[in-house]
Amino acid sequence: MAVLNKIRQRSVFLIIIIALALFSFVLADVIRNGGFSGQDSQNVIATVNGNEVDREEFAREVEAFERNMGNNISTTQAVNRIWDQKLRQVILEEEVEKLGLRAGEDQVTELVRTQMAGNPNFSNEAGMFDENRLREYVANLKETSPEAYAQWQQFTSNLAQTAKMNAYYNMVSAGVGATLLEGEQAYKMQNDNINMKFVQIPYSSIPDSEVEVSKSDIKKYIENHASKFESDASRSMQYVIFEEAASKGDESEAKEALSKLRSQRVEYNAAVGANDTLPGFDNTDNYADFIANNSDLPYQNIFRFRNDLKGENAEQIFNLNEGESFGPYKENGFWKLSKVVETKNIPDSVKASHILISYTGSQLGAAGNRTKAEAEALADSLAGVVRSDSDKFAALASEFSADTSNKEQAGDLGYFVPGMMIPAFENYVFDNKTGDVGVVETPLGYHVISIDDQTEAAKAVKVATIAREIQASEKTMNEQFNEVTKFEIAAAEGDFSKVAKESNYEVRTVKDVKALDENIPGAGAQRRVIQWAFEDDAKVGDVRRFDTNNGYVVAQLTAKQDKGLMSVEEASAEVTPILVKQKKAELIKERLKGNSLQEIAGNQGVSVQTADAVNLNNPTLAGAGEEPEVVGTVFSLENGEMSEPIAGEKGVYIAELVSKFEAPKMESYKAFANQESASRRAQATTRVFEALKEKADIQDNRAKFY
Repeated sequence: MAVLNKIRQRSVFLIIIIALALFSFVLADVIRNGGFSGQDSQNVIATVNGNEVDREEFAREVEAFERNMGNNISTTQAVNRIWDQKLRQVILEEEVEKLGLRAGEDQVTELVRTQMAGNPNFSNEAGMFDENRLREYVANLKETSPEAYAQWQQFTSNLAQTAKMNAYYNMVSAGVGATLLEGEQAYKMQNDNINMKFVQIPYSSIPDSEVEVSKSDIKKYIENHASKFESDASRSMQYVIFEEAASKGDESEAKEALSKLRSQRVEYNAAVGANDTLPGFDNTDNYADFIANNSDLPYQNIFRFRNDLKGENAEQIFNLNEGESFGPYKENGFWKLSKVVETKNIPDSVKASHILISYTGSQLGAAGNRTKAEAEALADSLAGVVRSDSDKFAALASEFSADTSNKEQAGDLGYFVPGMMIPAFENYVFDNKTGDVGVVETPLGYHVISIDDQTEAAKAVKVATIAREIQASEKTMNEQFNEVTKFEIAAAEGDFSKVAKESNYEVRTVKDVKALDENIPGAGAQRRVIQWAFEDDAKVGDVRRFDTNNGYVVAQLTAKQDKGLMSVEEASAEVTPILVKQKKAELIKERLKGNSLQEIAGNQGVSVQTADAVNLNNPTLAGAGEEPEVVGTVFSLENGEMSEPIAGEKGVYIAELVSKFEAPKMESYKAFANQESASRRAQATTRVFEALKEKADIQDNRAKFY
């Protein structure tokens, strides 16, 4: 009571303390998210040139896209697809508004006409689109269905936006073209050509050991080509994967549980308050029910030939006598016990035709009100007709069969193997012989079946298999969780790699993952790990455990790279070969001696090569590949003139112009100008969007939400 009295006396003080704690928590969250009304608001997925993209609307579009795709894509893929659409929409709509473009009623009507073409509701007696019918339809919607009318307004609003986009693209395309002078240049690039001689000293002639590329060289190159080496923010990590796996004890328990199912057993039946004696796998006479109640894999009630049985035990199982069992054996993560329950010599494939007679109540129903008895009588009658005259089968199938997929092909089902047809149908065609005609009932109705052909009979077996999946037990999972937790704590307090090595764990590394990446090499889709690495409060050296579909990942953040120029390490793989080539070119140029191609070639231990009919459109040198800079240089020479050393793609070249052929002048280069214009216009819409996108001020917050 004394304690309670003290709490009552200080209640106001405690309330103030709690309020301050809550306020500090909220304030910290506000600061972390960019202020009370910052652009990093929880309701904004991105801003594009100051236009906010609402998070909830974006999320709805992502969910709708995932549903439309049937969940065949990941959430990250859906997010990226909707982002591309939304970005294009916002950027282009802004341009359209700046230009003051509007969609007239005629433009929208024309798009409606295109969309509704062929719709009988809006077509006249001649099958042509009738605008008056459309107006009547819309007026009726407005009066009778406000919701449908609102959907129609949204539809036409989208069409109006499309019309404005079309107008914008038409304006862009109209401003793109080629002059007659550019047409002439295109003609000359295709048709002017040269014959030349050259000496190539390949870069490979200089050992890599003779050139050295320093970090300062790479850094200077990056700075001089900054636009090529701009990089998004990235993170590097190292991690250990802990897969949830069954222990030896779990395997033994699963095997023992399976083995116990062989013999009959007594179990208490709570429903009747007494013990029941249940059959075992060795003495059951209903394998379908037994397997349904006791197996982790379903019963397959089909005959199989030797080639149909897979796995390393297939031969032994196939050679069992009827009633004999094999196992338990381990296969694909299961303990299995298999028994051959029936053997038979049957064709491995059968060709058959059928006439399906349906009735009211069958799965296909019936065109009229045919009863089951009437359907059976009709099927028996048709079978009798076919037995008397098989040539009538096609006509009868066309007239009576409910199977529209093949009734016009005389009911032909083609060849099929065991397991492809309904059991009753299949039993008839595989148990009888070619030429037999019979009637079989299935849930679809009554089938009049004609066996048209059978391949040679061979041994087939029907195998019943009970299986128990080898899974980690709760005890094993608890032990693994403790093991993972111990490693997480030790790695956070010490050296991650050293701690992992002491426990024989494999440490994997991943470099330069981006904020919207989904997969981690070696670990698969691990979006949550990447999100953590990009959280504002994640620091280099931090360690975190993550649940996966089949275990855990313990990751450590090892490096953070902000948006900007690539580091020397990041760019090294791309820049080093370029600089090596440049340094080798300088060495080769210093070693070149001679006043003619022949003399230079002799000094370098190479030969003089020739290339004929080379043009600027296809600057390929025989034996050397594409060398545009070399060919362009030679085009500028006079006949017999030798070039200075040229650093090409494959080596250093010295070339000589032998002769130049200039294509005859044309009266007009309009055709070539038109060709160039068409080529440029085909790329215009893509290029204008990319230019607008590069210019736009985009603040992308997707990584915080997905």
